[in-house]
Amino acid sequence: MFSASRLGRPIAAALLAGLLSGPAFATALPAEVEGQPLPTLAPMLERVTPAVVQIATEARVPVATNPLLEDPFFRRFFGAPEQQPRERRAQGLGSGVIIDPKQGYILTNNHVVAQADQITVSLKDGRHFTAKLVGADPDADIAVLKVEAPNLATIPIGDSEGLRVGDFVVAIGNPFGLTQTVTSGIVSALGRSGLGIESYEDFIQTDASINPGNSGGALVNLRGELVGINTAILGPSGGNIGIGFAIPINMAREIMAQIVEYGEVRRGRLGVTVQDLTPDLAQAFDISAGQRGAVIAQVEPGSPADKAGLKAGDVVTSVNGKPVKSSADMRNAVGLQRIGAKVEFEVVRGGKTRTLVATIAAKCD
Repeated sequence: MFSASRLGRPIAAALLAGLLSGPAFATALPAEVEGQPLPTLAPMLERVTPAVVQIATEARVPVATNPLLEDPFFRRFFGAPEQQPRERRAQGLGSGVIIDPKQGYILTNNHVVAQADQITVSLKDGRHFTAKLVGADPDADIAVLKVEAPNLATIPIGDSEGLRVGDFVVAIGNPFGLTQTVTSGIVSALGRSGLGIESYEDFIQTDASINPGNSGGALVNLRGELVGINTAILGPSGGNIGIGFAIPINMAREIMAQIVEYGEVRRGRLGVTVQDLTPDLAQAFDISAGQRGAVIAQVEPGSPADKAGLKAGDVVTSVNGKPVKSSADMRNAVGLQRIGAKVEFEVVRGGKTRTLVATIAAKCD
């Protein structure tokens, strides 16, 4: 990590934000200012980029055919070939991050490798390996690959809970097949949900350029710590307009741990229906203005929630000590719990706060 304390705040801030770039500016600036080297991300990137890989996939895709071509008379009359192709080969590109170099585990997005028949991982040093799909979680768009390869690089894992809006971040990936591309920006927002991209959403929003092919790549802080897995963009033309989303690494790691252990994510059941706490509901439940939480609208009889004493009308304000600000927060918090886990809920009922503990059960068949 670099220090810009002696460089002068206007120039340092502009460089960090990526506002001063290009060959013309590079030749105009001296190598040093007041005896101090210019700030650069190069040393950090030299350490972490070898852990970001390119993923190439091949899949068999069914080809839609015209029913008329199934008629032998029609084929003879129009000279159509006797054998019509039933499928075609589709190729895809994405990115991934080496998480465990000893075991060869690579974290990426499910949509990068979904339905792939062949997965090839290319490293920065030019090596190529065939990867095995360990498992995937389509609901959160996470997948884990495994390669048998020596001398793999790794990347330090950060704490996405410590991110703040305004923190500088760097996105690393392979947009449009352009390998080892790096873009910089800031954390634009945290806890984005309700976008309809995935079933479980708690996205980091960033203005660091993310484009097709960046999916599954790394979002790192200025210390070079992995804080997110780049996943999606919001743009009318399919290109970057400064609104990109990444899955927080804390969430991705929890999902990855289950995939490595079970080959899938085994989500349990609590047995409640929840909704956001609106100002009208807060007034109806005699809850102080500004209180955030998730309102339990319905409790399934005999469910873990029922056995724990949760009731319709309870306002959940935290799960396992983590604040709950919306129904999406509660859904994410419960969705990451394993079957058999004991989960502590802090709820407001009748103007009083109480703590209840539920044991997550297996889903009903």
